[in-house]
Amino acid sequence: MKASHTHTRGFVRREVLQVGFSGFLGMSLPQVLAARDVADPSPRGAGKRPGSAPRAKSMIVAFMSGGLSHIDSVDMKPDAPEGIRGEFNPIDTAVPGIQFCEHLPLLAQRAGDLAVVRSLAHKYTNHLNATHEILTGTSQPGAFFDKVASRDDYPCYASALDYLRPRTDGIPTGVMLPTFLMEGPLTWPGQHAGFLGPRHDPWQIRQDPNKEGFRVESLALPVGFSVERLGRRQALLDQVNESMLPGTDLSRDPMSDQRERAMSLLLSGRVSGAFDLDREDPAVRDRYGRHMFGQSLLLARRLVEAGVPIVQVNLGRVQQWDTHSANFKSLKDHLLPPTDRGLAALLDDLKARGLLDETLVVIAGEFGRTPRIGSSTGNNNSPDGRDHWAAVFSALFAGGGVRGGQVIGASDRIGAYPASPPYSPGDFAATLYHALGVDPASELRDRFGRPIQLCNGQPIAPLFGA
Repeated sequence: MKASHTHTRGFVRREVLQVGFSGFLGMSLPQVLAARDVADPSPRGAGKRPGSAPRAKSMIVAFMSGGLSHIDSVDMKPDAPEGIRGEFNPIDTAVPGIQFCEHLPLLAQRAGDLAVVRSLAHKYTNHLNATHEILTGTSQPGAFFDKVASRDDYPCYASALDYLRPRTDGIPTGVMLPTFLMEGPLTWPGQHAGFLGPRHDPWQIRQDPNKEGFRVESLALPVGFSVERLGRRQALLDQVNESMLPGTDLSRDPMSDQRERAMSLLLSGRVSGAFDLDREDPAVRDRYGRHMFGQSLLLARRLVEAGVPIVQVNLGRVQQWDTHSANFKSLKDHLLPPTDRGLAALLDDLKARGLLDETLVVIAGEFGRTPRIGSSTGNNNSPDGRDHWAAVFSALFAGGGVRGGQVIGASDRIGAYPASPPYSPGDFAATLYHALGVDPASELRDRFGRPIQLCNGQPIAPLFGA
């Protein structure tokens, strides 16, 4: 299909109006800001795998950008040599035989709800490529060091689900918050719809929910800007579209879909109310922790309740968990305690509301950290840091049909390589899709109409008791 009015630089008037419309939301809507699709592939249905019984209606992904040190969290090696085992002590969890780091006491108490996979592995030790691996389940096409996001990438989980199960109720299939993974000119892949096109991009919220006035800053119309005026702006945009593309059926314009969805969200209030954290019991907010991690996880629960199928919570800014230096101080003082508190509250809250059984919770980074402390891969000049390590790392799963209270897979005695058959990012992705009732072998179509299999991995069967 031939694209109309494409530009390599700048904006035409219609694009300016589109950007202006998205700005009224006060948050980034990549569906509106991004360039229009040049194709509109027809969705293909997603079915259950034969014999499977998926239970998850929604999923919350807690993503630790930069890479959680598995050795200093949920795969500790207290008997490893000095220089590898680290400064932290292991503590017993509620499940005999499973130990976590001493700075995860609340999650340790909830180990009965958690399954730990300790043998994930892939080959990329670069943040961008590794992030694409974990957030899409597939290697980035044409991957090279620091290859930024592009429309050749594979879709993130929310985007694939949006393609396979398109919605017409105005509720976004995916929301990512509270940070956008970008540093300088580098935009991390795995946050977008990739080759499916911008109409399937998840909603991006780039505001800290712990800040006062978050709801107003993030979603409400600006002061003095009425819904009626917003409607007039939409009508004007339609007129400009018609004048520039005479005879065009606007119902086929992907940007038209995004405007309608944004209007629906603004006018219905079905999802917008989730952003008003002031409606939440202050005691509940306190349990999550009055910080970005805690309030973001609370917002994720509220969005799931509002009907959003997939919410990704980035626990910190891009590469927040990249502990090349001060690994132990950063984990002990800044990273593990708020994560422990927020995730424990999330599990408790979902369980108390009867939502845990139908909500898959996934906790992971793009890779782990080197077994040896200090310089070992050439990326680290600090004596108290750990470098990137993708040869083996861990992830946590709960809810959505997952059988908690178990460890799946193992690393070797120093946490350097798998001691059992490794699970790939493709297996990781197939697990998430399976839990949501999506066949990993489902067919996608790129913007040129070419068929592409959703995922080449196999679900991690022991997670579901198989």
